[in-house]
Order: sequence, then structure tokens, then C-alpha cells
Amino acid sequence: MPIIINLDVMMARRKMSLNELSEKVGITLSNLSILKNGKARAIRIETLEAICNALDCQPGDILEYRKDNA
Repeated sequence: MPIIINLDVMMARRKMSLNELSEKVGITLSNLSILKNGKARAIRIETLEAICNALDCQPGDILEYRKDNA
């Protein structure tokens, strides 16, 4: 998949646990885990906004596009 989710990287930089982010954003642990592990098929803009607000970052810090070499 050419879209890479760097949520774990940003969480580590901010020293924030999955539980803490879940509470701040208002997303269940299981849904946040799916997103963190790159298994999500979509993300709502308001969810991305809440995550960026909680982690004090930009969407580009979380989402990365890598060209598929196939």
C-alpha cells in the first residue's frame, strides 16, 4: 500500500501511549490500533484533525505517500 501511517512514530516522539491518545481523541483502542498498524482502509478528516491536535503535528507527519514499485 503506497500510503504509510506513521502514527507510532509521532506517538513515540511525543512520548504518548495508545491509551492516552485514545482518551484525548475519543477513539476506541481497537480502532486506533487498526490505524496505527496500517490496517485501516480510511480515516475521517475529523479523526485526523483530532489526532493532529492531540499530537501537536501536521497530517503530513502522520500520513506518507510512497510510490509503489510494482
